[in-house]
Amino acid sequence: MKRTLIIAGSVAAAVFLAGCATPLPPGAEPGPDHTMAYDVLIEASPPGARIEANGDYIGTTPVHLKIFGDPDGTFHDFGSYYYVVRALPLTTNQFAQIRYFRTGHLLTPEDNIPRRIYFDMNQPAAPPVYGYPPPVYYGPPVYYGPPYFYGPEFDFYFGPRFPHHRW
Repeated sequence: MKRTLIIAGSVAAAVFLAGCATPLPPGAEPGPDHTMAYDVLIEASPPGARIEANGDYIGTTPVHLKIFGDPDGTFHDFGSYYYVVRALPLTTNQFAQIRYFRTGHLLTPEDNIPRRIYFDMNQPAAPPVYGYPPPVYYGPPVYYGPPYFYGPEFDFYFGPRFPHHRW
């Protein structure tokens, strides 16, 4: 009886400590932190736009980008709130385009990895989406209010014997 309880407890502990690692599909390229590689095609309206991903230069369009994501097809949290893909214009009459993808950092929602990203460089950039935390590089909000002093307060009055009441 005692022996079966010890064996059952050790098996339960081994299963609990093993975790729930999702296996990769056959033929998938493994990546860091139990991720897999996804191939994303990036195109732009005039070919030749400069593409950057998370601040690193990738190449000129059309270009294939390898993104390491979770096996369920979403972006992996490598420590930032967003995965940023940016396209820089070729001429002066075009606009820089930016795509933000949420990574699920600190229990925020996460986006699916697209198969293709298309940038139309002749359209104005989309307005920012509010309601999500800003990217990390903006820093904390700054307070520009007056300085407050919460120390002792003394009121001295020099004048006639019966001063006027102050309201």
